Amino acid sequence: MMHYWQSLPLSRRAGISLLSLIILAAILGPLLMPDAISQNLDNVLLAPSWQQWLGTDHLGRSMLARLVHALQLSFGLALVSVISAALIGISLGLLAAWRGGWVEAALTSIADAVMTLPVLLVVLLFAAFAQGEFWSLYLGLSFALWVEYFRVSRASIKATLLSSPVESARMLGFSNSYIVRKHLLPELAPMIATLMLFGISSAILALAALGFVGVGLRPPTPELGVMMIELFPYYQEAPWLIAAPVITLALIMLSLALLSGKKEAI
Repeated sequence: MMHYWQSLPLSRRAGISLLSLIILAAILGPLLMPDAISQNLDNVLLAPSWQQWLGTDHLGRSMLARLVHALQLSFGLALVSVISAALIGISLGLLAAWRGGWVEAALTSIADAVMTLPVLLVVLLFAAFAQGEFWSLYLGLSFALWVEYFRVSRASIKATLLSSPVESARMLGFSNSYIVRKHLLPELAPMIATLMLFGISSAILALAALGFVGVGLRPPTPELGVMMIELFPYYQEAPWLIAAPVITLALIMLSLALLSGKKEAI
C-alpha cells in the first residue's frame, strides 16, 4: 500500500489528501456542529476567533457550521446524481453497442440532442418545475450528465466486443453476463472513474451557480451558492465571510482536478 502511494505522482497524492480532508469535514462536521440554522442577532458579523473559527454571518449563525453542512449537501447531491447518471448512461451504452441497428441510432440521436444543451441550462429547466426542491435538482443533474457515460461506454464496448478475448469467450460458450463482468466492465472502469470525478465537479458548480442566481436551493439551506449570494452585500464590512464559501468551492475543484489528472508523473 505504501509503495503504491509513493508511486503516485505528487499532484495526485495532493488531490487525494485534499479531497479526503474535505470529505472528512463534510461527514464529521455536521455531527459535531448539528445546528447551522439557528440565529443569534446579538452576535452578527463576528470576526474569526477561537470561539467562532470562521466568524458568524449577518444573522449570527456559525459560518463553520454552515460551511460543513454545505459541503455535505453539495457532495451528497452531486454524488447521488452522478451515480444515477452513470448507471443510466452505461446501461444505455451497453444496450446500444450490443444491439446496434435502429436501437443504437435512436439512443445516439437522443444523446446528441441532450448533448447540445449546456449542463446548467438543463438543470435550470428542471429546477423551474419545483424551485428550491432537492428532487428537481437531482433529476436535472442526472439527466444532464448521463450523456457522457453513454457516449464513452458505447464506444468502448463496441471496440471491446470486436476484440479477440471476447470472440474467444463467445466461441467457448460463455454467457453474456460473464462477458460483461470479465471483459466489458474492466475496460470501462478507469474511464468511468475519471468521468465521475469531472461529473461531481460539474454538479457542484451547477448547484453553486443556481444557488448564486437564486433559482437553486433556498435560504436558510446551507449551500455554497446560497451562502455567496446571502453574504455578498457584506463583502466590504466582513470580506472573510464571502471568502469562506468561495475558497471552499475553489479547493473542491482543485482537489478533483488534481485527482483526475494523468497517472504519469511529469
